[in-house]
Amino acid sequence: MKTIGLFYGSETGNTEHVASMIAAEMGNDNVELHNIADADPQSLLSYDNIILGSSTWGFGELQSDWENFLPGFDQLDLSGRTIAFFGLGDQVNYADVFLDAMGTIYEKVKERGGQTVGSWSVEGYDFAASTAVVEGNFVGLALDVDNQDDMTPDRITHWVSNISHMFQ
Repeated sequence: MKTIGLFYGSETGNTEHVASMIAAEMGNDNVELHNIADADPQSLLSYDNIILGSSTWGFGELQSDWENFLPGFDQLDLSGRTIAFFGLGDQVNYADVFLDAMGTIYEKVKERGGQTVGSWSVEGYDFAASTAVVEGNFVGLALDVDNQDDMTPDRITHWVSNISHMFQ
């Protein structure tokens, strides 16, 4: 397996912790972690296989580091790259915008030609709306560490098992 670039933005440390859990599940030797606060969007082009992670803030907004990082995608050609997503959100208190940041990042990746993988079932979640739902599934791994943290390790294990073969 080629090295995977895992890029995340983290405000409180939750997304960083999940990124580390994903890297460990994939085998740390296969993954290079990048906090986007310290990265340049051009660095994505160093990888054929990419995982992007973010939490959703406020009423469907990007995490603050993603607000600065995402506009740099406008200069990137992501065609030929395989990209998966994970998102953190609160389905109870923000049911109308659950994981919208992941949806925003997904749309930008599609616009820039990236091949997306790793959709995730909406079953087991209770939310009203999400821009991260496309064709009935989340565009990536959906996590709610505020209300379903006990499910996070198993969800990561299952998702990594599903996407590992897609990264060649």
